[in-house]
Amino acid sequence: MLNMVMENVSSHKHFILNGFNELGALRPVLFIPFFFMFVVSLFANSLLLYVIITQRSLHSPMYILIAAMAGVDLSLPLFFVPNMLLNFLFDWRGISLIGCLAQMHFIHFVGAFQSTLLVWMALDRYFAICTPLYYRERMALPKFFNFIIPLVVRNALMITLFVSLAGSLSFCAVNLINHCFCEHMALVELACGSTAINNLVGLLTVLLIPVADFIFIAASYVVIFSSVLKSGRAGVKALHTCITHIMVITVSLTIALVAFLSYRIRNGLPSASRVFFSTMYLLFPSCFNPIIYGIRTTEIRQHIVKTLTCCRCDQTVPDS
Repeated sequence: MLNMVMENVSSHKHFILNGFNELGALRPVLFIPFFFMFVVSLFANSLLLYVIITQRSLHSPMYILIAAMAGVDLSLPLFFVPNMLLNFLFDWRGISLIGCLAQMHFIHFVGAFQSTLLVWMALDRYFAICTPLYYRERMALPKFFNFIIPLVVRNALMITLFVSLAGSLSFCAVNLINHCFCEHMALVELACGSTAINNLVGLLTVLLIPVADFIFIAASYVVIFSSVLKSGRAGVKALHTCITHIMVITVSLTIALVAFLSYRIRNGLPSASRVFFSTMYLLFPSCFNPIIYGIRTTEIRQHIVKTLTCCRCDQTVPDS
């Protein structure tokens, strides 16, 4: 009798990723659009990184931050898209609890830097436009570390905390994760005990990382636009890069809000929609960001065109 009770309360150590299961036989078709987005993300971010690294004229703080964003956007899909594609194509759905927690940690830790890098970009534009005489001094690495280290520590502590709390839960009911990768809420909702502390820490993480970042970014750009309006036409040209950042911020914030609300507003919303929005929250910015920076940033666009033209010319030159 005691053994039967122990079996009933034993916690699952292996899970099945069951995202988009409602599509049935059409589920493998999802391989095509997600594979296309994955290739676009890899190619666009790799090209952007290559151009910034190889061109000395782009080795200024603003372009280095754009390269860092490309690095984040390049690496983030690698943590979940390949496994998701195999899931769609070959129905490989299994994942261990340790593997699930590791994937969750890497996805959320790297993903947190999408908003954190936008904070550093906003600081860069603030120093360039509002205090141009002190720009080089304040963007020098030793001083800029004062802005880097606290946010890196914040991200690491908060992500590690809520992943550790998720790992301490007991999963004694079903082991079907209604997602294509180990998303935090998708795993926590399977727990058979109280998840109040997990929900609280998860909400606190959202407030302290993306929400706090976006509030700081919004305040920075209010100050920047006010400064430009006071300075007249002289500062209008400097706003071009700011508008590019704002486009990226707007897209990221919109998708993040939809993904967050989709797990809180469940009535009438199909589970496939929640999975889709939370997947797009991670994958779409990785495709969108390098394209928008490549098109709207004149210096980067010119070097990309030059690089692609040189590659095309090398391919068309006949062998001697």
